[in-house]
Amino acid sequence: MIDNNLEKTLSEETKPLNFIQQIITEDLENGVCDHIQTRFPPEPNGYLHIGHAKAICLNFGLAKQFNGKCNLRLDDTNPSREDVEYVDSIKEDIQWLGFQWEGEPKYASDYFDQIYAWTIQLIKSGKAYVDDQPAEVISEQRGVPTRPGTESPYRNRSVEENLDLFARMTNGEFEEGEKVLRAKIDMASPNMHMRDPIMYRILKTPHHRTGNKWVVYPMYDWAHGESDYIEGVTHSICTLEFEVHRPLYEWFVDQIRTSDYKPKQREFARLNISYTIMSKRKLLELVKDHYVNGWDDPRMPTICGYRRRGYTPASIRNFCERIGVAKRDNVIDVGLLEYSIREDLNKIAPRVFAVLNPLKVVITNYPEGEYELVETENNPEDESMGTRHVSFGREIYIEQDDFMQNPPKGYFRMTPGKEVRLKGAYIVRCDDCVCDADGHVTEAHCTYFPETRSGMPDANRKVKGTLHWVACHDAIDIEVRLYDRLFSDEDPAGHKDVDYKTFLNPDSLHVLQNCKAESSLSVAKAGDHFQFQRIGYFCVDPDSTDNHKVFNRTVSLKDLWTKKKE
Repeated sequence: MIDNNLEKTLSEETKPLNFIQQIITEDLENGVCDHIQTRFPPEPNGYLHIGHAKAICLNFGLAKQFNGKCNLRLDDTNPSREDVEYVDSIKEDIQWLGFQWEGEPKYASDYFDQIYAWTIQLIKSGKAYVDDQPAEVISEQRGVPTRPGTESPYRNRSVEENLDLFARMTNGEFEEGEKVLRAKIDMASPNMHMRDPIMYRILKTPHHRTGNKWVVYPMYDWAHGESDYIEGVTHSICTLEFEVHRPLYEWFVDQIRTSDYKPKQREFARLNISYTIMSKRKLLELVKDHYVNGWDDPRMPTICGYRRRGYTPASIRNFCERIGVAKRDNVIDVGLLEYSIREDLNKIAPRVFAVLNPLKVVITNYPEGEYELVETENNPEDESMGTRHVSFGREIYIEQDDFMQNPPKGYFRMTPGKEVRLKGAYIVRCDDCVCDADGHVTEAHCTYFPETRSGMPDANRKVKGTLHWVACHDAIDIEVRLYDRLFSDEDPAGHKDVDYKTFLNPDSLHVLQNCKAESSLSVAKAGDHFQFQRIGYFCVDPDSTDNHKVFNRTVSLKDLWTKKKE
């Protein structure tokens, strides 16, 4: 099921069908199936990342488009790597993206009894056997695709011996790695996955759902297709690396199916993004070794990381829609993802005044002790968001970068002798500045022109520079975390013999204390989005309290990296 608000995002009326949509359309037209059932089947061994978001949008989107259903199934076949924490995070991420699975969440562990029964069936038909060899020997015997593998010396054990040994494996009589159960298929197959793959291994680790009931667990390839079959999945949509697994998927299903029904596996290119790592193993390493501050660190490509950084569900869905569904692997420029969030926040984020590196400005001809409210728009892209009033007074803060004592040609911000407009308020002229013993400017002195406020005779007087500002008497202190790309290289994992961590961006996070913001932000809540005018898009971090607001930079107003590369 899909939230009705996604109707526009997922509409395909004006776009040609992708190859998976074409397959499904043909299957329905040809009577291969009379309904559509998809599934999203993550392994609960880590947090979901942006690549999973693409798979979520695809599977749930197909179900929506073809009036079908989409299950959530946790493929929990390896208790040594799985955790309830990951299960909960997966469910939260899917719902945050705007999708809802059909019925209750499903688990491969729901089907362990049935899968075990089918395993006994394969052993009895002579299609599975117990192998005593260690994993490294089995791997070596499989050989290479260009020449046949070597058969296990245990391949021709009798059915009775295999049943006995597998029962003893199940009862915990053997240690981990001492024995495995393998399918008997074809050691000469050019497809390595068909060379007697392992079906069960011993794992004496409690399972997060079944506890200590099992000490043998099915391998992913054996459990996955059988779970699809049990659930009545019509189209098992996988990423491209599973294409070579398809013959095994189909072989396993053929051994147990009792009708013409057979789930169809089809593959699409996984999402690869520049300046990004997608490997769960590497992401886990970054977390465990404290290169980042947890799975939801706003620099991580995890869905929870993007959520904390301030990305919106709509921006991620729109990004997945833009990149489409490909048959071949490619790399998407991360700039397209950043463009998608800018596009969305531009429409929905209120504009506010905040100064990250404050410089005090004293308006010498403004009456001391007096204040006034000036009106400014909340979002020029959406008039329905109205206007707000901001307090203005004799002393204000501007950005240090917006003042230069001896500017170069073409500098249109504040400088002695020149006029600038304070957005929503007045035009001012800088007359002088105060410097400390080291020559650093600590204060600027200006004259304001009362007739230049909105509604006054000179309100439309032209000046080349417009600055944002915050009134000193009304400002609140905020903490600002300037997040940037985690890696400085476009392909951090693609360099042979070079550790990907070599390319960690040392400037991926800067924390600024005692920034100044308009007082309206004192009531901002975690997750609220804003555009700090002339600076970028920000959101309130969960670390915030009533007395200390923390803002994360979601994305800059413009693509700074393209300019940097040029």
